[in-house]
Amino acid sequence: MSSITELTEHVRDFARERDWEQFHTPKNLAMALAGEVGELLAEFQWLTPEQSAAVMTDADLGPRVRAEIGDVTIYLVRLADVLGIDLVQAAADKLADSGRRYTVEAAHGSVAKIVGDRPAGS
Repeated sequence: MSSITELTEHVRDFARERDWEQFHTPKNLAMALAGEVGELLAEFQWLTPEQSAAVMTDADLGPRVRAEIGDVTIYLVRLADVLGIDLVQAAADKLADSGRRYTVEAAHGSVAKIVGDRPAGS
């Protein structure tokens, strides 16, 4: 698979074939996504910054991180599909908004949060 569209269709078919659509409510999918993100975080929990940067070269950790990222991706794709959200467009829109709020001049080399007029929850 080479596109989000193909992945979305594959995940949708996977759920449909197993009659899991009944369980794939936005709430359940969001909770499952949060759980999988937690599992991903657990793989990094006690690593140093250097170890985390090299995690994919570790024969044990690398495959586990890859699998957890796969789980996170599947649940995110499924949640977006159920909600009718185009993931690529949502990401592009968010990146454009962040570009307006975090200009190169204001944000270059800084991790400081820029406070301004932005919608709640952003």
